[in-house]
Amino acid sequence: MQIFHTADWHLGQLFHGYDRDFEHAQFLDWLLEQLRQHQPDALLISGDIFDTINPPASAQKRFYAFLASVQTALPTLQIVITAGNHDAGARLEAPASLLQSLRIHVVGTVRRNDDGQIDLDRLIVPLHGPDQSLAALILAVPFLRPADVPVLPDAVDPYLDGIHELYRQVTEHALTLRHQHSSTVPLIALGHCHLTGGEESRDSERRIVIGNAEAVSLSTFPDSLAYVALGHLHKAQQFQQGRIRYSGSPIPLSFSERHYQHQVLQLFFKDGQLQATQQLLVPESVPLLSVPRRNAAPIDELIEELNQLPVDPELPPERFPFLEVVVLETGPDPTRTKRIQEAVRNKQVRLTAIRRQQQHTTLDSDPETSTEPATALQSINPDSVFRDYWKQKYQTEPDADVLQALQEILLQEGVL
Repeated sequence: MQIFHTADWHLGQLFHGYDRDFEHAQFLDWLLEQLRQHQPDALLISGDIFDTINPPASAQKRFYAFLASVQTALPTLQIVITAGNHDAGARLEAPASLLQSLRIHVVGTVRRNDDGQIDLDRLIVPLHGPDQSLAALILAVPFLRPADVPVLPDAVDPYLDGIHELYRQVTEHALTLRHQHSSTVPLIALGHCHLTGGEESRDSERRIVIGNAEAVSLSTFPDSLAYVALGHLHKAQQFQQGRIRYSGSPIPLSFSERHYQHQVLQLFFKDGQLQATQQLLVPESVPLLSVPRRNAAPIDELIEELNQLPVDPELPPERFPFLEVVVLETGPDPTRTKRIQEAVRNKQVRLTAIRRQQQHTTLDSDPETSTEPATALQSINPDSVFRDYWKQKYQTEPDADVLQALQEILLQEGVL
C-alpha cells in the first residue's frame, strides 16, 4: 500500500501584505502531477489547510478546486483530512457528507455521544484496496483543544494527559476493529501537535498553548501504530526511526524557513508495517532572499549589495522574489528606509521587511552581570539615563544636537 503524507499548507497566508496564492497554485499543480505519476492509494493531510479560521474566498476556492481535480484525475484515490490549530474545524468538515461520496474524509472536530464519551468511530477512517478489502485503518485525530480530551480525575496535567488518553482510546478501538479483519492491516494515526524535541519555527508557527506546556511526548503514540503522520511544525523531521514524522510545510512560511527541505512524504506499507519512505521535494516557485546573506551589514555596504541584485525585466510580478533586508544599526539614521527603498525600486523583488540588528554589547553593559551597586530611584538623572542607554545601544556618545533635543523635551514636560 502506498500513501502520501502532507500538512501545513496555510492556504490564504498573507506574507508581509503579499498573498501566496501563486505559490500555492504551483504546489497544488505539482502535487496533482505527483499523484498522477505515482498513483498512491491515499493522501493524508494533517491539518492547517488554511492559514486562518476565516480564510479568504480565493483560498477556499483553491482548496476545493484541487480536490475536484484530484477526484477527476484519480477517482479511486482516498483522501483523509484533519483540522489544525489554524483551521476552523467545524467549518472544514461542514461539507463532509458531500465529500465522503467522493472518497474524501474530513474530520475537523471531536464529538461526544449522548453519554458524554468521545465518539471514537468518527475518528477512524477505513482505507480499502482495489478489491475493496480493508487495507488500513486511519486514526484521523484533528488538533485537540483542552475541551476535546478525556477528563482524568488524577491527571498531573489534564491537557497533556488527556491527549495521551485519547490516542490510547482510539488506538484500542482501532485494534478491536482490526481484530475482525486481519492483523496485517496497518494502523496509521494523524495528529496536529507540538512534539517534545521537535524543532520549531518561531516566526510562523502559532504557539498552541502559552509556554512549552503544549508539547506532547513520544509515548503519546502507542507502538501498535505503524506510522504517525504529524502536522504543525513546518520543518520536516522524524522520530523513532521514521515511524513518527512531520511532513513539513510545502512552501517556506517565513524567512527562517527558506532553507528547509519542503517535501511531501511517500510511504510504502507491507504486512502491516512501514517498509520504506521517499521524500518528494517540492520545487521552489518563488525565492525568499535575505540581504546580506549572513550577518547584518552597515547601511552603505547594504546599499552596495542591493545595487548588485540582478535585473530581469521578463520576470512576471508573481515570481518576484520576496526580500528582507537586515541592517546593522550603528546609530539613528532617518534616511535608512528611504535609501533601501530607492535601491530596490527598479529591481524585480518584493521588499517585505527591513530588520535592524544592533551591535553586540559588552559584558560590562549587561545589567545582570554588572557589579555596580543599584542606584537609588530619587538620584536618577534623566540626562544620565539617556546617555547611558545611548552608549549601550550605539557604542558612542550622543551628539550635541540629540542632547539639545532631549533638553527641550525635558523642559517642555517640566522635568527640568
